[in-house]
Amino acid sequence: MLQFAKEGYPFIIIFTALTILSALLRWNWVTVVALILTVFMFYFFRDPDRNTERDITSFIAPADGKIIVITKAKEDEMLNEERLKVSIFMSPLDVHVNRAPCDGTVKDVRHYPGKFYNAFKDDASILNEHITMLLDCDNHGPIVVKQIAGTVARRAVCRVKPGDSVKQGGRYGIIKFSSRVDLFLPLDTDVKVQLNDKVKAGETVLAFRKL
Repeated sequence: MLQFAKEGYPFIIIFTALTILSALLRWNWVTVVALILTVFMFYFFRDPDRNTERDITSFIAPADGKIIVITKAKEDEMLNEERLKVSIFMSPLDVHVNRAPCDGTVKDVRHYPGKFYNAFKDDASILNEHITMLLDCDNHGPIVVKQIAGTVARRAVCRVKPGDSVKQGGRYGIIKFSSRVDLFLPLDTDVKVQLNDKVKAGETVLAFRKL
């Protein structure tokens, strides 16, 4: 069954209404543009079910998109320590619903205002507006997941709050339009993806970690 992210319904309703109103008044180029935007909103806010093969030793992709960073980096907003950083870039054509990489409990969620540079750039992780979530994985300890706004994306939505439990592959938020997700994992994690690989939220295994 086709379904959509709840955050998309205002956009879908507004553009659908504009299309219908324009068509009733006079069919012209305004109607065509409104129709194209309406179709795009339906496409962009799609929220398909995913088959998550849950595994306590693995971390699942939190977002659809392309792997653009795999490196060691200091996570200085929550943990203040060096971590293995994996970044996923989402284009406007990707599904933008974010999913939990592991089972766990949300310990902290912080919103950081900032710029709206291209999310593909390295410094977007620091300078752009973003939401950082500290997640205590049941089997791996604390990890950090960061939702980062991009040039077009102006708002990230985190649906969970401190104290909430999440399940691996479960929906926990969305970023509107092109954007990026950074994942900070333990240093002894074995990454299974490479740069430029395409991944799917809730399905692609990013990495394993021995227990």
